Amino acid sequence: MVHSTSTSTSLLHNNNRFLFSFNSSSISSNNSHSNSLSFSKSLSHPSSSSSSSSSSSSSLCCRVARVSTEHLELSPPPPGFNFRREIARLSALRDGLAACATLHDKLRLLDADSRVRRFFSSDRSRVLESLRLTSGELFLLKCLVAAGQEHVLCSGEDGVEAAAVATANTSSSVKTALYALAEMIESLDPHGSNGGSAGFRRSTAVTLDDEEIRNLESLLESLGEIERFYDCIGGILGYQIKTLEILVEKSLERQNVSWSQHMHEMQECQVCGIDAPKGLDLTENTDYASQAALWGIEGLPDLGEIYPLGGSADRLGLVDPNTGECLPAAMLPYCGRTLLEGLIRDLQAREFLYFKLYGKQCITPVAIMTSSAKNNHEHVTSLCERLSWFGRGRSTFQFFEQPLVPVVGAEDGQWLATKPFIPLSKPGGHGVIWKLAHDKGVFKWFSCHGRKGATLRQVSNVVAATDLTLLALAGIGLRQGKKMGFASCKRNSGATEGINVLMEKKNLDGNWEYGVSCIEYTEFDKFGITDGPRTPDCLQADFPANTNILYIDLPSAELVGSSKNENCLPGMVLNTKKPTVYVDQFGRHRSVLGGRLECTMQNIADNFSNVYPSRCYNGVEDKLDTFIVYNERRRVTSSAKKKRRHGDKSLHQTPDGALLDILRNAHDLLSQCDIRLPEIEANENYVNSEPPFLILLHPALGPLWEVTRQKFYGGSIAKGSELQIELAEFFWKNVQLNGSLIVIAENAMGSMKINENGESILHYGQRSGRCKLENVKVLNKGIDWTCGENIYWKHDVQRSEVFKIVLHGNAEFEATDVVLQGNHVYEVPDGYKMKISQGNSGLAIQLDPIEESRMESGSWHWNYKIEGSHVRLELVES
Repeated sequence: MVHSTSTSTSLLHNNNRFLFSFNSSSISSNNSHSNSLSFSKSLSHPSSSSSSSSSSSSSLCCRVARVSTEHLELSPPPPGFNFRREIARLSALRDGLAACATLHDKLRLLDADSRVRRFFSSDRSRVLESLRLTSGELFLLKCLVAAGQEHVLCSGEDGVEAAAVATANTSSSVKTALYALAEMIESLDPHGSNGGSAGFRRSTAVTLDDEEIRNLESLLESLGEIERFYDCIGGILGYQIKTLEILVEKSLERQNVSWSQHMHEMQECQVCGIDAPKGLDLTENTDYASQAALWGIEGLPDLGEIYPLGGSADRLGLVDPNTGECLPAAMLPYCGRTLLEGLIRDLQAREFLYFKLYGKQCITPVAIMTSSAKNNHEHVTSLCERLSWFGRGRSTFQFFEQPLVPVVGAEDGQWLATKPFIPLSKPGGHGVIWKLAHDKGVFKWFSCHGRKGATLRQVSNVVAATDLTLLALAGIGLRQGKKMGFASCKRNSGATEGINVLMEKKNLDGNWEYGVSCIEYTEFDKFGITDGPRTPDCLQADFPANTNILYIDLPSAELVGSSKNENCLPGMVLNTKKPTVYVDQFGRHRSVLGGRLECTMQNIADNFSNVYPSRCYNGVEDKLDTFIVYNERRRVTSSAKKKRRHGDKSLHQTPDGALLDILRNAHDLLSQCDIRLPEIEANENYVNSEPPFLILLHPALGPLWEVTRQKFYGGSIAKGSELQIELAEFFWKNVQLNGSLIVIAENAMGSMKINENGESILHYGQRSGRCKLENVKVLNKGIDWTCGENIYWKHDVQRSEVFKIVLHGNAEFEATDVVLQGNHVYEVPDGYKMKISQGNSGLAIQLDPIEESRMESGSWHWNYKIEGSHVRLELVES
C-alpha cells in the first residue's frame, strides 16, 4: 500500500475530529456565541429538553483499494471578490460578538462595522426608530448586512445597486441602499394602533401590501432560526464564514498550482491513507449473517427508528395532480402506497417477526425529521393523522423540523433572493439531524422509551429492509457495543453517491487514528479520487457505496449533537456543481452555479475514530467503534430519487429502475422456493417496454427470506403475470399462475383495538387474515400490458381479468386441487372461512363461520421457533 508523506489540506483538530479546511493565517477559528439573544416573541428560543469490541465475523470483504494523499498544488482565489479579506473581517466580528456579555454590547459592536455603519447611515437611523423592531430583530438585520447580504432587503433599482455593491471589493465605497425598506418604515404607525402582527403596524400611507410585510416578518423568523441553530459556529456570520471557506477551498482545488507554504505549516494531522474498509459480507458467511439478524430481532426493544424526511427532493419533481402543489418525496405514491407508508410497513414487519418469535408486542418509537420545504412537515404529519398513526399511537412518533438555509452563488457567496426580503432557501442537509435531535429533546425522548440504539434509512430507498440488511446491521451494533455502523454494497461507477472508507490519520502527537467513514461524491476532488468508467487508475470503483443506511448508538450520537462546536454539524459541504434555476427579485429567470451549506449525517462517524500509539495494519476494523456490513446492491439500495424524463435512456435512481430491483429480489427469493419465473434482464432492456412480471409481497411474510421461503414451495409464475400478497399468514404449495392473482387482508398482521386514550392500536397476531393455496392453477387474462396508461411503479395498471381474494377481519380462504379460471373477486366476511375445492360439476364453494374458540388464533397458524442461528416454521392446525 502506498502512503504519502504530505497532504494538500489543512486539518483543524477540534475535539478529536479532523476537519478539512483551507484557511489563511488571518482566519480565526470558529467560536460559538456564548450569550443568548432576546428576540421578539415570534423569534424566541425554542425550549430544549435538556468501547470497542472485536467482531466475531469470519467472512470479510477483501477489497484493498487504497488512495494516497499526494500533495496538491494550490493557487489563490481568482481576482475579483476578495474571499480572504472578507473571511478575516467576518471572523474578527464573529469572535468579537462571542466575547460580548449583553445584546446591547453586540449591537454596539455591529454598529462599528464599516459595512453596517455605511448601510444604516444617519438618514436611515431616523426612520428605523419608527419601526417597532426589538433589539433582537435589529441584531438579526445587522448581522445580515454585516455578512454582506444587504441586497436581500432591497428591491427595484436600489436592489440592483445593493447587489452590485455587495459583490464589490470590501475596500470600495458602499453606496446608500434600502430605500424600499425606508419607505415602508416611514409609512408604518409607530404606536401600533391599526392592527398587524409581530410588531408591524400599517398606517394609511403604507406602500407595501400585506404579503410584502409578511415577507419581512418571515425573513426575521428565518434569520432567527439560522442564528440559533448555527450558534455552534457563530450564527449568521458563522454560516457565511463557513460558506466562504468552502468556496475558497473549491477554488483552490480547481487551480491546482502552488499557493502558499502556509497550508503545510497549518497541518495538525496528516491523512496517510484511505482504504476500502473490510467487513461482514452477508452473502458469504450466511450462518453468521443469520445470527446477526437474530441479534437484531432480539434487540428490537432496545432500538428506535429515525427517518430524515426534510429534503426538498427537487429531482423527483413530484406534484399533486389535483392542486398542482409541489410535494416532498415522502408522499410519492409507490407500489400502491406512499413512500413513508412503505417505511412504517417494513418496520412493522420486523415487529411482527419479533412477536412470532417471542410472543410479545413491541412498538418501536419513530423520530422523523421534517422541514418546511414544500410543506413537508404539514404533509407528513397530515398523512400520519389520516392513517391513524399506522395503528401505533401518536406517542410513538416524534417530529422535529429542520431549519431552511440560504442558497449562495458559487462565484461570490451572495445569497440568492427570489423577492425582496425572501432569500432562496432549502433544507440544510440531513446532517443537521444530530444537533437538531439534541436541541429538540429527541435523544431524551428515545431514552424515556428505553432505547439504546437506532437504525436510519432514507425514504427514497425502497429496498433497504430487504432480507438481512437492516437486522444484521442493528444486531452487530447492539451486540458488540459499536457506536456506528454502515450498510454498504458495490458502488455503481458514475453514480451520484458517496463512498465508505477506512480513514488512517497521524496526529501531531505521534498517535494514529482509524475509523470507518464516508466521503461524499462532491468531495472526491479534495481527496484525489477519480470518478467515471472503471479504468486501471480509477481507484474509486473499488470503494463501496455509502447508502445512508446506518446504525447509531444513541448516547454517542447525543454526545456529538450536544457539543458546542463544529463537531455537531458533521461533514459540512457546499455542492456547487449543479445550476440553481430560479426567478430573482427583479423577475429575471436565472441559472447560476450555487448551493447551500449542507451537513452529511453519516459523517458523524468522524467523531468515533479510535486512537492507537502505533500504526495498525491488517485487521484494524475488528477493533474499531465503527463497522460496516455488505450485501448485494439490490438488497441494500435502489432509490426512487429522480423523475424519469421523456427520452431518458437510463433508469438509474428512478422509480422505474427501483421497481426492477424489487422484482429482481422477488425473483431471487421465489426461485429459491422451486418456483419457475421469467428472468429479468438489464435495465436498458426495459427503457421502452414493460417489466416481465409484477410481484409485490408484504414484508411481514418474512422479512427474513429464510422465513418467507418456508411459506412458498413449488409451481410457476408465467411471463406477464401479476402476484400481490398482502398478508403474513399465507401458504403457497404448487401453484401455477398465468394471469393476475391478488390476495388482500384487512388484518394483514393483526387487528386494531382501542386503547385507554381512544387510539386504534395494532395488536400483532390477533384475528389475522389467512390464506392457503395448494395444487392450484390460476388462469386469466391478467394485466392489459398494451394499455398506454399503465404506471407499473405506482402499481396503477389496467386489468382484463383478475382472480382477487379480499379477507375482511379475521377471514380465511383455502383452495385445494382446483383450477381458478377467469375473472373472479371473492370477498370473505369477518369471522368466516371460505373453502374452494373440485366438485362434481365444477367448483365447490363452502362458507362457514369460524369456531368461537378459534376466532383469535385462526383455524391454523405458522409457529416460529429459533434453532441455532436460524428460524424454523411449522404449520399448526388449531
